[in-house]
Amino acid sequence: MSSRNTQFYICKCFTTENIFLEEYKLHVSFVSEQQFRRDYGALLRSLGCVTEHQFEDVLQEISQEVGRRQCLGVTSAERAAAIKEEYQPLHPHVYHLQESYLAPKFLQMVESCGSRDSSEGLTDLIEEEAASRVYRFPMFEKSFCVDLVEELEHFERSSAPKGRPNSMNHYGILLDELGFDEGLITPLRERYLHPLTSVLYPDCGGRCLDSHKAFVVKYDMKEDLDLSYHYDNAEVTLNVSLGKDFTDGNLYFGDMKQVPLNETECSEVEHRVTEGLLHRGQQMHGALPISSGQRWNLIIWMRASQERNQLCPMCSRRPTLVEGVGFADGFTKETHTPANTSCVLT
Repeated sequence: MSSRNTQFYICKCFTTENIFLEEYKLHVSFVSEQQFRRDYGALLRSLGCVTEHQFEDVLQEISQEVGRRQCLGVTSAERAAAIKEEYQPLHPHVYHLQESYLAPKFLQMVESCGSRDSSEGLTDLIEEEAASRVYRFPMFEKSFCVDLVEELEHFERSSAPKGRPNSMNHYGILLDELGFDEGLITPLRERYLHPLTSVLYPDCGGRCLDSHKAFVVKYDMKEDLDLSYHYDNAEVTLNVSLGKDFTDGNLYFGDMKQVPLNETECSEVEHRVTEGLLHRGQQMHGALPISSGQRWNLIIWMRASQERNQLCPMCSRRPTLVEGVGFADGFTKETHTPANTSCVLT
């Protein structure tokens, strides 16, 4: 689904909702200090935030994150311009999708989606995990993964400016800023992932994905080891393990975010290099700690404006639109009534 001439927006809640407090493994909303103390004071005390000094540290952390989000569109555009001006890629070919990068079985899966019995044909080829509606499949050839990680490491070592992928991952790269969107990620979504999501997630916007946010995250023994339980700002998420060598660090999946935690059972899923995992964006999940080595993951949050225009997945309200840059957070001013208003909870 092409969206090259569409104006995309963020929801106003981006600066107030789902702010992650790392020390307390807690997502919070912040409108004012009075509201925050009322809503989270007792909970934070139960988690060990017992002194006024500790509480002031929390407020400072929130202030910094809110400031980052308020300026994100401008600072991201500035970084992208500086990167384009001063950064020299190591492997220019990885910025442009070629079919030779893709695993033969993945191409077979995509082809099966065009058949009359697409659902049955895809089911025969794809591996469903114990976690509900989580699918595993070979994604990339190993040589492409090696070259892509080498390119990302080369960028890391450069003097070009860098931004955090999100509030939970400290180490990683925003791929649109590095110039990957037009030549790699957008054609990957439109030509190859869209046929799969149309069959696997028709009730979650899988048939009308029109934007994305793509980034890589890095886990290292001296940096981020794991990722806390959360859901994504996406209708459908692709997570590909790019390498390098690591042990442990499995993913775990629970139910959709609407299901109470005390009614949720989690299933562990091994993440293997070159393989992709597809899951619903609103499905709760996390990553267990690696115990050795280093892991790079490619994450693509795929978005369907027809779905999110009705209900923001982050604040669960009708979105209040604020103009954004590029794909922003995938909202548009076009109004369509989707065939299904919400993902199936199981």
